[in-house]
Amino acid sequence: MIVRRSRWRQLVGTELPALLVVIFALAPYAWMVLSSVKPTADLAKVPLVYLPGTPTLAHYGDLLARTSFAANLLNSLIVALGAVALGLAVSVPAAYAFSRFRFPGRRPLLVVFLVVNMFPVVLLIIPLFVLMRILGLLDTYGALILGHGTFAIPFAVWMMTSYMNSIPPDLDEAAMIDGCSRLETIRRVVLPLAMPGVVTTGIYIFITSWNEYLFAMMLSGHEVRTVTVALQLFIGEFQIQWGLLTAGGTLVALPVTVLFLFVQRRLVSGLTAGAVKT
Repeated sequence: MIVRRSRWRQLVGTELPALLVVIFALAPYAWMVLSSVKPTADLAKVPLVYLPGTPTLAHYGDLLARTSFAANLLNSLIVALGAVALGLAVSVPAAYAFSRFRFPGRRPLLVVFLVVNMFPVVLLIIPLFVLMRILGLLDTYGALILGHGTFAIPFAVWMMTSYMNSIPPDLDEAAMIDGCSRLETIRRVVLPLAMPGVVTTGIYIFITSWNEYLFAMMLSGHEVRTVTVALQLFIGEFQIQWGLLTAGGTLVALPVTVLFLFVQRRLVSGLTAGAVKT
């Protein structure tokens, strides 16, 4: 009897609420995917048609054949990978310095990195726009990569500092006693141990850049247009192209989903490794 009561409490108190939360979170994505394979006539039916009568991939064909969405996907991929490279190139050495060295202003600088993320992103748009125009970088990959890096690097430094703190400094000292320089110690000892954190930080930067809209809208144009801006073009003043919009949304969500499935073990271990006091 006690076992049955415990099982019932677990079902009602934990498993059922968790299932409801998952359904609530996944319902919009399921609706988007189902809408992307509905015929155009089903999208405008009243009352709503929840399941497509005859599934079709016509919206995907039109999206890739009649629009520049494939090029927009490539632009987003280039910008996101560039932002990851820039973010890791800055955040990993900075995090090592914050973790291993004690210098004046270390703690205030860490606080500043965290406080920067509390300000609305829109405050950075005008200064970045003016700066990119002066440098002649508007509507280029460099402008978007620098913009996304500006937004992602502060929190990435904070994350990587926690991962670096989880690695004992004694390993650095042992490596340098054996003849390694500081750079060799970072490359041969610290980075392999911090790889779960590096992967986690890289995924964070990639997803942040891939889904970013405001910087992409202000700093890009016809030459370098990302998928977030391209999706907005399907929403007109008097008409919304639901078929193309949902098909595009599904294609945008697909790379991040596949990436997470491939690296989920490293992601979980990286989040656990970073759960230490800074």
